Amino acid sequence: MAHWLFKSEPDVWGWDAQVAKGAVGEQWDGVRNYQARNNMRAMKLGETAFFYHSRTGLEIVGIVEVCAEAHQDTTTDDTRWDCVDVRAVRPFQKPVTLQQIKAEPKLAKMILVNNSRLSVQPVTDEEWAIICEMGGTQP
Repeated sequence: MAHWLFKSEPDVWGWDAQVAKGAVGEQWDGVRNYQARNNMRAMKLGETAFFYHSRTGLEIVGIVEVCAEAHQDTTTDDTRWDCVDVRAVRPFQKPVTLQQIKAEPKLAKMILVNNSRLSVQPVTDEEWAIICEMGGTQP
């Protein structure tokens, strides 16, 4: 199974808002980047992702899972834009900051480090394990 990372501004949609949606989850809408959209189109049910607070915080704060595969983003009538639904799985024991990630040599090739603007991105199995360990969280 693949792993992913979703970026969201916490003052717009933060971890607490995601958790409040419960088991039903929420669509990850509003993405208007083709690469990010294509990443969501590749996602399968049950795949897991990091929930990353961007702009403010710059840290991974939890894990979500895909609970509905790609479908039309309901925030637009433009059929080019799809999204997935995600639900919170568990918080990190301690958030993992972008600064910590950049300081870890084994994460030097991570997309988050090299293309920080991409809002939905893949994460390798090795990156997943390292970051979960850094956050005191089970993979």
